[in-house]
Amino acid sequence: MGIINYPNKKTVFKSVTSYKNRGMVLEDDLNVTNEYYRVYDIAVIYKKPIPIQVVDVYYPARNKAVIKEAYYKTPSTTDYNGIFQGRYLDFEAKETSSMTSFPLKNINHHQIEHLNAIEKHGGIAFMIIAFQKLGEAYLVSMTLLNKYYQNQNERKSIPYKIIKENSKLIVSGYKPRLDYLKAVKELFFD
Repeated sequence: MGIINYPNKKTVFKSVTSYKNRGMVLEDDLNVTNEYYRVYDIAVIYKKPIPIQVVDVYYPARNKAVIKEAYYKTPSTTDYNGIFQGRYLDFEAKETSSMTSFPLKNINHHQIEHLNAIEKHGGIAFMIIAFQKLGEAYLVSMTLLNKYYQNQNERKSIPYKIIKENSKLIVSGYKPRLDYLKAVKELFFD
């Protein structure tokens, strides 16, 4: 991902596709989209860093430090947070290779608790679920997530059909790459 600045002062985002990390497609799309939102002053949304404790570092040369051992300090809450039109947003992004359902085992209990707490305190909380093989991504409400997450004894996944019928399809394009804020406006502002 990079930015190309043309002489006419227009900024264009350059997309670089790599098949090395296929599980990172959604994250890459969201990061480019969030950069677009910041550049055009639409919203301020960032990927949260994962808190780690570095234990051992190898220094083969002064400017080439390599972390050899590190541990998570605390469980990470969710992937992204920020501000849009005066409202706090917090969300998790997940991908699945399944074409029929989203496995609930992909969501950690502390993430659901965190998103519910955000919503309880007036923030906007949701999950973006991407179906890799279908080339579709959806903004899924906490209402739908909670309904299925609390009934895991009955069902271990959320059917694709249920997500498609009860969630907002996120339109993909060039500028921005994955316009999830359009879905946020439709679901939370209208």
